[in-house]
Amino acid sequence: MKYVIGARGSQLSLAQTNWVIQELKKLHSGLEFEIKPIKTKGDTDARPLFTINQKGIFEKEIDRAVAQNEVDFAVHSLKDVPSLLDDDLIIASVPKRESVNDVFISFDGSSIDTIKSGSVIGTSSLRRAVQISRKRPDVVVKPIRGNIETRIKKASSSDYDAVVLAQAGITRLGIDVPFTPLSINDFSPSPGQGALAIITRKNDKQTFQMLKKIEDQNSRLAVEAERALSDFVDSGCRFPVGAYANSENDIMSLVVTAFSVDGKQAIHVEKQGAKNDPVSIGNAAGEELLQKGVNDLAINWREKVEEWNKI
Repeated sequence: MKYVIGARGSQLSLAQTNWVIQELKKLHSGLEFEIKPIKTKGDTDARPLFTINQKGIFEKEIDRAVAQNEVDFAVHSLKDVPSLLDDDLIIASVPKRESVNDVFISFDGSSIDTIKSGSVIGTSSLRRAVQISRKRPDVVVKPIRGNIETRIKKASSSDYDAVVLAQAGITRLGIDVPFTPLSINDFSPSPGQGALAIITRKNDKQTFQMLKKIEDQNSRLAVEAERALSDFVDSGCRFPVGAYANSENDIMSLVVTAFSVDGKQAIHVEKQGAKNDPVSIGNAAGEELLQKGVNDLAINWREKVEEWNKI
């Protein structure tokens, strides 16, 4: 039997999709797979991501192809998948998650602590921009676009002295580049960072059951807690919130940090609960954020977006 998979044409998307194919073939050696590259709005819009007022810019067109039976399933970076999918679609599988932390790349060997004052650091994420500014208020943070390989090359260009991006992408691409891991205490990751989401049609029971066999239950529960939190406070590319859930035995911990867009204020929340009830943990964390005034932190985000658009 042959399955057609929808994916972006980027090297990372293809690498992630091929990894999923390899995992599936370990269990179903007789199956065939074909990757169908599909362009998305996120691939064609050159603006900084958080200035684009639309969720799902990296997956909407691909998921439409799944819903319309043009492909059988799709592989996405889970952090790019909005909580509300088409009624006909479902996240069938969340495989084992990669590292959730961000990394600092500078070709002169500098770290976030040692890079010289006034250096220009590139990032595609408003969350990372705020976190860099909090850690090093004496550097210049500048928006950067392009695939992972392009962003890494720009770390040695005349425009940037360093870049910050997710470690998971480097690992999945197998890129040999020196980097410094950043602590999740200072650089709390985006909800869902490091995880994959495999989407198929709800009524395609055969495909759903096949994909479910490569799911990692702990990864699934963790991202469900993080996404519940994100939904509760309506965070995203334009509202910097970091969240990371981890479980030990039957207990899950969710650590959340929300930032004002100027980086001067932060709200920190930690919640624990039963691992098998991740949505309740995420909602409880969201409720505490609201009680602590998280909405007040976001009131000036438009000014920050306009400022970055001029850079």
